[in-house]
Amino acid sequence: MIRGFGSDNFSGVLPEVFKALEEVNYGHQHSYGEDIYSKKAVADFKAIFGQNIEVFFVYNGTGANILSLSSFTRPHQAIICAETAHINVDECGAIEKQSGSKLLTVPTFDGKLNIGLIQNHMHGFGDQHHAQPKMISLTQCTELGTVYTPEELKEICDFAHARNMYVHMDGARLSNAIAYLNCDPKAITSDIGIDVLSFGGTKNGMLFGEAVIFFNTSVKDEIPYIRKQLMQLHSKTRFIAAQFSAILKDGLWLKTAGHANRMAQQLASEAAKIPGIRITQAVQGNEIFVIIPREKIELLQKECFFYVWDNNASEVRWVCSFDTTENDVIEFVNLLRKEIC
Repeated sequence: MIRGFGSDNFSGVLPEVFKALEEVNYGHQHSYGEDIYSKKAVADFKAIFGQNIEVFFVYNGTGANILSLSSFTRPHQAIICAETAHINVDECGAIEKQSGSKLLTVPTFDGKLNIGLIQNHMHGFGDQHHAQPKMISLTQCTELGTVYTPEELKEICDFAHARNMYVHMDGARLSNAIAYLNCDPKAITSDIGIDVLSFGGTKNGMLFGEAVIFFNTSVKDEIPYIRKQLMQLHSKTRFIAAQFSAILKDGLWLKTAGHANRMAQQLASEAAKIPGIRITQAVQGNEIFVIIPREKIELLQKECFFYVWDNNASEVRWVCSFDTTENDVIEFVNLLRKEIC
């Protein structure tokens, strides 16, 4: 069976991460982030995103998003997001349950919000019967594999801040976006006004763990208590922190993301040549959205697993990872030619 293209969560763990975990396992260290490895990882993040940030380590992406959004909103307030946003589709209502804030969703063609779409929910201010819009949540790369430019992000941040609102970035695949844009990480985060970032590690070669980076530190005194209540405070924090230091060292996180992006581009380019296949979104990160003949989906999945994205449209999703090889792509393309042509 060909190695699948189901998710970058399917991939293994980077050798550098395993080595870091082995090293950090030696001896005793203080718990709850008071260890030398956690302090080192925070310093590593500051070297990339700037010194005026606060960094908090959590277990997973859902926890990172809840901590990010709960820190800036209250139960009577609302969060605007794309209809396809992970916080809306794939987190089992966790945001609304844990924060109490209502999600106001927006249909999009490419997973990206813009001012015109956001305006649809900019009403009801001061009306006690209406959840008050307080935050905008963006995903970078989006759930449809597309990437916001710095200019697009700044426009949204400026719009939000002018209205006393905040902006959250779900960066589960931020590394893929930065690799695609070939930009300074600050250019799509701190420099353009993002208030808080969920920084993904698991999809890019870590065993477990995510980080929440606060660029707007006005709420920093409340965050430790919110994280504890959310059950996201890891006692042996060094085992999350050391993994981040490993992937951030010498730009490994961008090298691995760049490789995944290139494999996606290669797969999309070859698949697009096959009659009966149509790429539906711009391939900018490591995800490919494609329509294939409905009757071929189950047969192909048995040989190389992937997920169906939209059953009605016969649209599927292929995801490349840091460990996807050119041979994986070639084998899958050959399978597509064999079964579809």
